[in-house]
Amino acid sequence: MPRKKVTVQTDNSEWKAPKKRRKPRKPMTEEQKVAAAERLAKAREKKAAADPNYGKTNIHESLRDLPDDHQLHPKKVKEWIKTQKDLASAERKNVKAGVKGAEARKSYAESYVRSMKSYLRSGDWSDMFYGEYADKKIRNRCVALGYYWYGPFKGEPKRDVGTFYPDLGLIWTQEMNDERKGIKINDERPKRQRAPRKRSKRAVGKRTSKTT
Repeated sequence: MPRKKVTVQTDNSEWKAPKKRRKPRKPMTEEQKVAAAERLAKAREKKAAADPNYGKTNIHESLRDLPDDHQLHPKKVKEWIKTQKDLASAERKNVKAGVKGAEARKSYAESYVRSMKSYLRSGDWSDMFYGEYADKKIRNRCVALGYYWYGPFKGEPKRDVGTFYPDLGLIWTQEMNDERKGIKINDERPKRQRAPRKRSKRAVGKRTSKTT
């Protein structure tokens, strides 16, 4: 007897395999954390002894031999990156909660992280501030002097306020800039006199008090 052809009527085209859920880890005790940190430190020391460039592949060559007390040492910058990432993560939650100013703080933290990562790759610090919370201002240093081509200071080097010049051995200040241009620092400027206030010509009625 011939078999009947069975036709499938269910549509399984949109079926997807269920995602595997990772079993959560048990929290480590303080002793386990200390032991894990020691094992990690020993492993890093072993790799560093075998490979002198271990941990420095993503760092520019000009930053690898900086002294430990340098203001922009890569180790310090990596810690700053971690801090700013935590701040950006916290501000994202504040943005969802509608906290005022959270969006601006989040954007600045993310921008600061990108700037620090670029510094580690290129060796050039592009931000105007530095530090873990970007609370310290960068000072400019003149590498090559520029000169005036015309005008009253023709042939003289150009100077910018707040910039360190190796030929002078100091930072060019606003007072030095004013003295160069012939501006008197103690020059008292005449104060602007306020015009006398015009009295209104409207008739003002006298107030009368009622007594009982």
